[in-house]
Amino acid sequence: LRHPDGSVAMARTLGFLGPSCTYTEEARILYDSSAELRPYPTTTGVGKAVVSGELEEGIVPIENSLEGSVTFTLDLLISQPSLFIKGEVVVPIEHYLMAKPGTVPSKIKVIYSHPQALAQCRTYLEENYPQAQQMDSLSTASAVSDSFASTVPAAAIAPRRASELNEVDVLDQGIQDVASNVTRFAVLGLSDHAPTGKDKTSMAFTFEDDEPGLLYRVLREFEKRNINLFKIESRPTKQYLGEYIFLMDCGGHRQESPMKEALAALSEPISMLRVLGSYPRWSPKP
Repeated sequence: LRHPDGSVAMARTLGFLGPSCTYTEEARILYDSSAELRPYPTTTGVGKAVVSGELEEGIVPIENSLEGSVTFTLDLLISQPSLFIKGEVVVPIEHYLMAKPGTVPSKIKVIYSHPQALAQCRTYLEENYPQAQQMDSLSTASAVSDSFASTVPAAAIAPRRASELNEVDVLDQGIQDVASNVTRFAVLGLSDHAPTGKDKTSMAFTFEDDEPGLLYRVLREFEKRNINLFKIESRPTKQYLGEYIFLMDCGGHRQESPMKEALAALSEPISMLRVLGSYPRWSPKP
């Protein structure tokens, strides 16, 4: 890349939950295929690298249409106040079952994959491989190497690209329990995105008191301003049993009305409010 003055522009550094051949890598290609890529072994590693300035941005999974939110990512955002969501990417998920060449399917004893992928193929595995133990891997890509290292006949659930870059037998494809399976990925940075006119905002909040109607009072501020709520859920504060942090996604940008007014009205009754980011709603490029 070159600037108008002829100087060379450095590609931005973009970290992702690695290794290569994962759905997260596919998400980063959709987001920015020209960036300098750095894979990290964990979601926490990606987040900490952004916070430290080692990365300009990072991409991590945040929600799946079958299994719901990725709790590792939610906990990362809650625990790192300098980390923000600045974008999102939605990727269709198609799982492949693959194994070392020559593996006999009926003799498979172990099937490796990321916990989310195993969960997304639960019915298929119960019907077709009830005898196989399901083992967690750090990623769908590392599941292939885990299966190769197994001392008993093993297989892996991984993306199609993993079958292209590894010498494997593809035993089956499209094995996810729901054909419309998609995963939403969050783009992390030290700031969120400027308004675009088609945005969403993610936030986290807690209550100091415990009394009836507190959550209703919060939701009412959005309802009376006609702000659409996409999702609301809770995570333990990890301080005391029964204390929760509420996480919410809704339409609009924190810098623009009516979202700006709704957020200002939340100083009471909540005790903590943190906007995790305002960012453009995902729209696939033509």
